[in-house]
Amino acid sequence: MRILLVDDDVELCTMLAEYLATEGFEADAVHDGEAGVTAALSGQYAIAVLDVMMPRQGGIETLRHIREKSRMPVIMLTAKGDDIDRIIGLELGADDYVPKPCQPRELVARLRAILRRTGNVEVAEDSGAPLRSGPLELNPAYRRAEWAGTALDLTSSEFNLLEMLLKAQGKVLNKNELCEQALGRPHTRYDRSVDVHMSNLRQKLGNYADGRSPIQTVRGIGYQWQPE
Repeated sequence: MRILLVDDDVELCTMLAEYLATEGFEADAVHDGEAGVTAALSGQYAIAVLDVMMPRQGGIETLRHIREKSRMPVIMLTAKGDDIDRIIGLELGADDYVPKPCQPRELVARLRAILRRTGNVEVAEDSGAPLRSGPLELNPAYRRAEWAGTALDLTSSEFNLLEMLLKAQGKVLNKNELCEQALGRPHTRYDRSVDVHMSNLRQKLGNYADGRSPIQTVRGIGYQWQPE
């Protein structure tokens, strides 16, 4: 399983690559955004870890270029407490983020969670049957989704959240369970990741003929899938 590290901190990349090797991953590092885009689009890597703060071309711009041509999973490394970069990254299609200074064990946990949910580590036993609701068809086995016959361009985290909502049609799912099961980590007090991903999903899905969004917010609790 090959991991791409994109960070101008050479020492950090060396340390992370060594730690990842002990966990069974093969990691390569590049140290600027332009090289990161080229490597990410090469098709050689299962997932990328991308630092926000880099000279010349920063992580946000690098992610933008990657997302123009690829849906490969991306984890952003963001400065601790920098909510703006996190939200922008998630809005542009990042799957998750890890605050710096980075704890290697936490990074590995996030990597495994995303790879597991994208089918690169293991596939859930019940992932074979397509799920349907109105104009939406979701195929977990192939990680594909269509709305009214048109393919949806979803990140891995968006797909996971949509799958959870669809399987629980009508039931309200709170943010804790959405974060733990779809993103692979506990939900924290000021974490807006689920909200941003849901906002992205609403834009990509569109509305029913009567103008309603299929994803409803239940204030103070979480979200639910509203059948047509």
